[in-house]
Amino acid sequence: MNQMRRAFLKGAGALAALLSAGLLDPIAAFAATWNKTAFSAKTLEDAMQAAGYGNAVESPDILLKVPDIAEDGAIVPVEATSNIPDTVSMAFFSEKNPNPLVADFTFSNGAEPFLATHIKMAKTCIVRVAVKAGGKNYMTNKEVKVTLGGCGG
Repeated sequence: MNQMRRAFLKGAGALAALLSAGLLDPIAAFAATWNKTAFSAKTLEDAMQAAGYGNAVESPDILLKVPDIAEDGAIVPVEATSNIPDTVSMAFFSEKNPNPLVADFTFSNGAEPFLATHIKMAKTCIVRVAVKAGGKNYMTNKEVKVTLGGCGG
């Protein structure tokens, strides 16, 4: 246990040294991948277009698992799997949220296109998962009824 702690502290010290020397800039690295336009879009269509999922077609090869009724809109479990070959990215959208794009994930070389997380929903609406695969865009969706909580309450 002591050796793990030492290794962690040693790594943290090296990271701090790189940051203070200006050799590592995490803010710039994060900003390079942030799609501000997509995440600040106010409509589902604008968010999908800005995120690169425009003109997505329905596909039975995307499995979306969400509850029929979410007792708390602040923590709605979502799970998605893409059975479409060459899936490179997947995004979750909540249609009636103030900003519909909830999350956008990219898969690296051969990673299994499966996601499980929790999202925050403003109110009862359609949850959509969109997929980029083989140079095309696909999607599926399901309505989730929110009984309390959510983005506004």
